[in-house]
Amino acid sequence: MFRGTPTLLLIVCVLGLRAAAQFETRSIVPVSVGPWSVATGDFDHDGKLDMAVLGDKLQVLLGKGDGTFEPPVTYPVGDGNGVFAVATADFNHDGNLDLAVADSVGVSVLLGNRDGTFQAAINYGPLPSTPGSILVGDFNGDHKLDVITAGNPYISVLLGNGDGTFQEPINTGPITVEPIGIGDFNRDGKLDVAVGQALGGTSQVQILLGKGDATFSTGATYTVGTDPTSVAVADLNGDKKLDLAVTCLFGGVNVLIGNGDGTFQTAVRYDVLAPNSVIAADLNDDGKPDLAVVQFSLPAGVNILYGNGDGTFGPATYYADGAEDWTLAAGDFNRDGHPDLIVADFLSNTVIPMLNTGVVSFSPNTPVSFPTQLVGTSSSPQNVTLTNTSSVALSIHAKAVRGLFQLASGTTCGTTVAPGASCTLSMVFQPTAIGTSNGLLGLSDGASSKPQVIELSGVGTVISLSPSSLNFGSQKVGTKSPSQDVTVTNVGSTTVNMTSLKLTGKESHDFIETTSCRTQIGPGASCTITVTFAPTTTGALTASIQITDDGGSPQTVPLTGTGD
Repeated sequence: MFRGTPTLLLIVCVLGLRAAAQFETRSIVPVSVGPWSVATGDFDHDGKLDMAVLGDKLQVLLGKGDGTFEPPVTYPVGDGNGVFAVATADFNHDGNLDLAVADSVGVSVLLGNRDGTFQAAINYGPLPSTPGSILVGDFNGDHKLDVITAGNPYISVLLGNGDGTFQEPINTGPITVEPIGIGDFNRDGKLDVAVGQALGGTSQVQILLGKGDATFSTGATYTVGTDPTSVAVADLNGDKKLDLAVTCLFGGVNVLIGNGDGTFQTAVRYDVLAPNSVIAADLNDDGKPDLAVVQFSLPAGVNILYGNGDGTFGPATYYADGAEDWTLAAGDFNRDGHPDLIVADFLSNTVIPMLNTGVVSFSPNTPVSFPTQLVGTSSSPQNVTLTNTSSVALSIHAKAVRGLFQLASGTTCGTTVAPGASCTLSMVFQPTAIGTSNGLLGLSDGASSKPQVIELSGVGTVISLSPSSLNFGSQKVGTKSPSQDVTVTNVGSTTVNMTSLKLTGKESHDFIETTSCRTQIGPGASCTITVTFAPTTTGALTASIQITDDGGSPQTVPLTGTGD
């Protein structure tokens, strides 16, 4: 994530363009290992949404109000053997949001201070089973918030005392428990539970009807796809009766329309690859609930199913984002009045804000990274394509680039973009020093009341490589080509220390490298890397030389050749 962003002084004008939603990755936020749960709220009362992220530890990140976040603050919870889910609510009625964490020993509650910090965790439990989820609701009708956890084979309710403390768990089970959702399904004023259950080769949703005392009676069951992973509860067709959306790892998104009496209609399935979590929210401001679904398997990403308002949904629109998405949350993180998404990426140890850019579609929709560039020179352009997906013209009021980056001559985006048309934002990187540089491209347009930003990054180096790539042409398999040299020069004023020089790539064995480069290259000094192509198979073969040093690295030299 880019920190210390200068204020973008742009003129903002809203023309009321709003026909769809586009979600663009605008920052990648490093957090603790394996984030799999996220809760959002304004923890410090500054009008900017913050988030609590749970991976191998609990971390709180305060929002800056532009879709980026301050560095995480870590809070100890549990016994160090696992934390699994986090929820937020005001448990002691002091006007500050608190946190409840399901962990390996029970439930840990952290009471919030007004400044976005939290008090030491108070532990409640133990629970009869390790919880994998936690939700908040009033299960005994005393107007004090309780928490419910689910972990196979028990559901546990901890009744709140209204002062931030909780009673001993009331347990339901043993029962096959995977994900749960809560709501008043039969409209009797008592919270009920929908339980996803994997039962060998079949899976179902079990309804548990609340008795009003944190215990439940067994209701009906409904067949869904294989291996339920999450349950969202919302009125999806506007009839004031709660419905269900259930994701199944091998069964897409299953929508069950509620009858209002605790029963549901047969599930309707919508195809999404390996869905792991679902939330319901109006994501395109048309007054109809939509579904946002994280795709767990590669390629990871978010699928949006736009609602028709009658409980049915259109086909999924896919947005790529990370490596292995686990869960997500919605909120207006850049304060433009439109819902954005936060995605927890389990494999890359990040959370990914995906900002809702409305009718403006960007490609690529991720932060732009420039290759390593020699200090004092200008990079080749990197382009971002902007498309107006609306049926009316889009006004562009201002463009601004911050950091060691400049708009290039290839930029074609002017003051307007016709309906359905595209234009190009072209940028170059001009490093002045060794190391990583961050910047922003800010765009003020008629699609949003706030500037839309694209994060930029690049690495400056003092190591010059000549030539910058080697092509060996065709070479008979089992023979060796004439050698070619790459000259490595330190153009800086201080000695550069080299830590690694190696061939990389799955076909690196088809190239042979020798070098005169040692562990140091003095100011103005050069050394040579000699490469020979020795193909072991036919066809196009590629590899690269990769150099790691303290002069701004890595530097790479692509190698190509064809085996005959």
